[in-house]
Amino acid sequence: MTQIPMGGTGEFDRIRAIAAALGPDAAVLGDDTAAIPPGQGTLVVSTDASVEDVHFRRAWLAPGEIGWRAAASALSDLAAAGAVPAGLTAAINVPPTLPERELVQLMRGVGDAARYAECRVLGGDLTAGPSLSLTITVFGYAERPMSRRGAKAGDGIWVTGALGGARAALITWRNDRQPDAAARDAFAHPLPRLGVARWLAAHGATAMMDISDGLGGDAQHLAAASAVGLRLELERVPVHPAVPAAAAQVAEDAAFFAAVGGEDYELLVTLPREFAGAAECLATTGVPLTRVGSVRRDAGVVPTMLGVLTPVPGFQHLL
Repeated sequence: MTQIPMGGTGEFDRIRAIAAALGPDAAVLGDDTAAIPPGQGTLVVSTDASVEDVHFRRAWLAPGEIGWRAAASALSDLAAAGAVPAGLTAAINVPPTLPERELVQLMRGVGDAARYAECRVLGGDLTAGPSLSLTITVFGYAERPMSRRGAKAGDGIWVTGALGGARAALITWRNDRQPDAAARDAFAHPLPRLGVARWLAAHGATAMMDISDGLGGDAQHLAAASAVGLRLELERVPVHPAVPAAAAQVAEDAAFFAAVGGEDYELLVTLPREFAGAAECLATTGVPLTRVGSVRRDAGVVPTMLGVLTPVPGFQHLL
């Protein structure tokens, strides 16, 4: 990492400390602009804000986990486009109660997420404010950018990974208990599905988005964007191992609990009716793929549990 010499103290001392902590996970820092590395295909950009007491609480997470989670959620948007990351920027609103060492640790978490995505921190901004927030902007390239538009009648509806782990942690914290390690990791350390997203795009995916507002909520977004109907079979939903215990706390069926859960940052994807590559996907990417329904010509989302209509609300964030 190369750092342009900067004069002054205060904010600039913080920038120097962050640059030192990021090391090779950052590009040249110190200018007012950043150069986006070139790539193949169309440039895709997304901005995602992570706000204290809306998306996280400092009492629950270490500073590095807050940084990772904010960057991972933005990188998940690149995954949904089937993009290769080129870099990210981080604009941080720093409250007076955040010690400088925690700011540095937070940015180290951002850098760790960038390294996971095989890109670097290109720059950012620091400002003072009453509460902590991180606005992460990500840049990537896609040969055929995916979107939530394009699902067709007859397509299958699939999800990656397992759902409900982040909600399991959240419910447990709200009940003044500590979540188990698996649930906590799902909330604090989500993995943007970059590699499997590109595999799906290359294997005929017709529409794709990440699951941040819960399967129930995001299915509504995909159906509206594609002007189709979705039939979800909730009994098929892949359930995170932490879900059964958490679902019992709120007297919900585990599959229903998982379908409501948000901020898992798995992928919701539609694939042609004839797609039969779930085993190949797992063998190639290490990520399981589960069919949870089908695309219909009519409008709206129809969730059923063993054939019985079971409405699923969207995920509610901390507020």
